[in-house]
Amino acid sequence: MTPRFRAAFDGGSRGNPGIAAWGVAILDEERRCIEGFAGGLGKATNNVAEYNGLIEALELALKRGAEDVALFSDSQLIVRQINGQYKVRHPDMIPLYREAKKRITQLTLFRLEHVRRENNKDADRLVNLALDQGAEKSVRIHEAY
Repeated sequence: MTPRFRAAFDGGSRGNPGIAAWGVAILDEERRCIEGFAGGLGKATNNVAEYNGLIEALELALKRGAEDVALFSDSQLIVRQINGQYKVRHPDMIPLYREAKKRITQLTLFRLEHVRRENNKDADRLVNLALDQGAEKSVRIHEAY
């Protein structure tokens, strides 16, 4: 059986650019959050924070030996860039895009799906937790559910 990994990710900044953070909510088969991770980035844009959330989710999947990975994001821009519908033009995002694609190539099965903001509340809560706890200090938060 192929090891499966499901997660929702998010990124945000207070100001754009401003103090930024990412969050990853690991999900069970019913898309309920069972574990969460978050971290700060210092000053960054919202889109850079979103890409960091994607990269962190991919890193968690790879560390767990997952081969079948499904990720969920409320960032239509990131989803469409990764899925090849939009080009990545912003110089701050090009290296993050390349890093994400490099990790994706290490997976047997990969799916990135856009979800509405209200269906990404767990990842959003983790972002805000990191921001509230001093994201400018590059905190890393782990929560067990």
